[in-house]
Amino acid sequence: MKTLEIIAEVAAKIAPGRFPSFAEAHIVMALEDISKMGTVGRLKLSKDLQLGEGETRTLVRHLKKGGLIEISRSGISLSAAGRKLLSGVRAVLSEQLELPSSPLTVGRFNVAVQVIGMKNSVRYGLEQRDAAITAGAKGATTLIFTKNRLVMPRTGEDVSEAGSSIVAVLSKLSLKEGDVVIIGSADERFKAELGVKTAALELLKTKAGNTTETRTGRREPLDTHEKLGDALI
Repeated sequence: MKTLEIIAEVAAKIAPGRFPSFAEAHIVMALEDISKMGTVGRLKLSKDLQLGEGETRTLVRHLKKGGLIEISRSGISLSAAGRKLLSGVRAVLSEQLELPSSPLTVGRFNVAVQVIGMKNSVRYGLEQRDAAITAGAKGATTLIFTKNRLVMPRTGEDVSEAGSSIVAVLSKLSLKEGDVVIIGSADERFKAELGVKTAALELLKTKAGNTTETRTGRREPLDTHEKLGDALI
């Protein structure tokens, strides 16, 4: 089972219960938070993910059922499978990078991620924007790295002048030809991060042909990045 499939499965309904109120991006953020802390308590996780206590209990139950965490008296830690899944995510999706405001962003807080080799899956960037807004962000800006420049999708417009305040910061991402940068923007940092990771996961789903049950109960395409073949669990 591939990385995106596992994330979707963990976020999906556990019959006969209700559909969970958290999203796939919460799964990624939970794994990141637990990995960073080593061991974390449920209340701290609830605060970091901005979920209610009941929602966090459900999230932890899903993570446990998926074999991604271990629970002890000292708290919640990643299992070997959880560490491997997070490694699979990191193979295609960078850690976030905070950016200053610029003409390319639309919120007070701006968080960028690098999505490896997904240039050909970007259309106009509207899909990423809409996904970020659905997650509570104000919007998202999608940029493509090609010929050693960051450009707008479709138009190929070089953003080095309009985005001069952020281009230097984005150089920390070690971008390569065909990589994509998504910047989530919001008036709260958490919403910017949740928005950008939701947008990035949606982009990663555009490559090909698996299916999974979504939070609405429908069977819909769940596409995986070609590089996720190395991240089987």
